[in-house]
Amino acid sequence: MRGLDDFLAECDQGPRINELAGFFASTAAGKSGMPVRKPVADARLLPGDELLRDLVDLHANRQGFFDQHYHGSIPYRLEEECRMAYAVLKYARSRGAPLSLYSLGTAEGTMARTLSEFSGGQIVSLSCSPNPENYKSFMAYGEPPHAEFFIGPFHRLTKDVLGSDRRLAKFTQGFDLILEDTTFQMYSPNRLKQVEFVTQHLKKGGIFVFVEKFRAVDERDYQRREYQKDYGFKARYFPQEEIDRKKTAVLGTMFNNEATLEEMARAVRAQFKRHDVEQRQFLQSRGEQQQGKSRSVRVTDARPRHSARICL
Repeated sequence: MRGLDDFLAECDQGPRINELAGFFASTAAGKSGMPVRKPVADARLLPGDELLRDLVDLHANRQGFFDQHYHGSIPYRLEEECRMAYAVLKYARSRGAPLSLYSLGTAEGTMARTLSEFSGGQIVSLSCSPNPENYKSFMAYGEPPHAEFFIGPFHRLTKDVLGSDRRLAKFTQGFDLILEDTTFQMYSPNRLKQVEFVTQHLKKGGIFVFVEKFRAVDERDYQRREYQKDYGFKARYFPQEEIDRKKTAVLGTMFNNEATLEEMARAVRAQFKRHDVEQRQFLQSRGEQQQGKSRSVRVTDARPRHSARICL
């Protein structure tokens, strides 16, 4: 990767491990930012499938502190994560070999840990986070089978690091599936280099899923979605003073590192043969979710070898 040293230095200056480090450590330890009640997946928004119900139950039992904060903050992200885990599980079961999953920067790695345990080794996973507090939650129910954890930021997990750790050496050949869940926006808006760096870990023919919060072309539209999030959903789990505190302490900094959808598309297009864009907007009435609008765009070109999906 050209310009690697500059990229690593840029990430080292990212707010996630500098000015926001205290917020993430305190939240991951359960000392602040905890919802007034634990978010529970709404069964009405999930397929009526026994396999999925069992997966959702285990996922709920394995959540740590930060996941409770996250799922109480982002509208219906918990249900989306459960559906995503279900899709990964079915995909893994259709293969003739175990599936390797890298979930980067996703706090205590609940989804990856749950999938590895639930699948009985059909899914072998690696999660990472800079916070030892998240590792403590990862290990709270004993050493999870077929799941590993790297304590450190995503940009410090290089192939050399993987090869030098006996627990992680099995991942040196790359991953079949990589999930980036709102991690890049905590470091910088440099999606071009961020995507390029992590794609080095993806096997040929692998799948890379990005879950991102984007800047809007019309800032008024962005603000309307923020109001919907804060007053239509987040207020169910946090008092107003906590919502205001996070706006001041975190969201302004995070906004500066968000990218537009077009910027993200350019970064993905530079690395992938095919990519899909899936956009969801949630309509609410009397505090309950109604049918959501969605838009899916598939772009195919003549470039390399992988597949990517961008979720908005």
